[in-house]
Amino acid sequence: MRGLARQSVPPGELVIAWMQPDQAPALPDPGCPVRHLHVPGEPMPLAAARNRAAEAASGDLLIFLDIDCIPGPTLVAAYVEAAAAERGLFLGEVLYLPPEAGDADPAMLDRLGRSHPARPPVPESGLRLEPDAGQLWGLSFALPAAAWRAVRGMDEAYVGYGGEETDLAARLAESGLPTFWVAGAQAYHQHHPVHVPPLQHFSAILANAARFRARHGRWCMTYWLDQFRAAGLIAWDADAPAIRLVRPPSADEIAAALRPDALFS
Repeated sequence: MRGLARQSVPPGELVIAWMQPDQAPALPDPGCPVRHLHVPGEPMPLAAARNRAAEAASGDLLIFLDIDCIPGPTLVAAYVEAAAAERGLFLGEVLYLPPEAGDADPAMLDRLGRSHPARPPVPESGLRLEPDAGQLWGLSFALPAAAWRAVRGMDEAYVGYGGEETDLAARLAESGLPTFWVAGAQAYHQHHPVHVPPLQHFSAILANAARFRARHGRWCMTYWLDQFRAAGLIAWDADAPAIRLVRPPSADEIAAALRPDALFS
């Protein structure tokens, strides 16, 4: 919210979809009107939360920013300029911060932030067409509200962690909406411990990957499925029509996968 208050072009509003029962107290002023929504459901109703936020938003351009991401000072301006130039799904760069970063000034965040090794570089200026809509990650993206409504937003049958944004990207591409990388729309992912692989979301990832395969005829989250297979938890390959469960991870395995120092899962 402090990052929004530093925007060169302020947002028209901030809609926060809370997935926990109580909102945080004493929140800072982001420099725009704020609306709070409570979205119940377990575990982590990510698709439903984004849908409720989008339904409540009044603008023609929707910008989605995960709660653990600090917007760079030109994020809103870059997305607004992109939407004025093209009609598309717009992706901004997310730089991952080490534990010591805190809520530093943008110049310090630039110095400390690290690009995800699986992400392509963003253009130095303007837009670059991205042929793979699956590059969408839910951390930071924007699109016209009309395009979101045309595909009915995210599929709320994706419950828990994983797959909902890849399914959205696939449906937007099928609707004819192109995908672009956007210069200047940096966000900074605040550090928190991650599991490598994300065994704490094992069941949800399997269920959501199977749902994606049934709809689109291909697998998503293959990197994690490969890791689960290597750990002896599933029998699966990219040509398989289904995932065969060998065994769920043990509590000890989930605990051992926690990596407080890792930037990327």
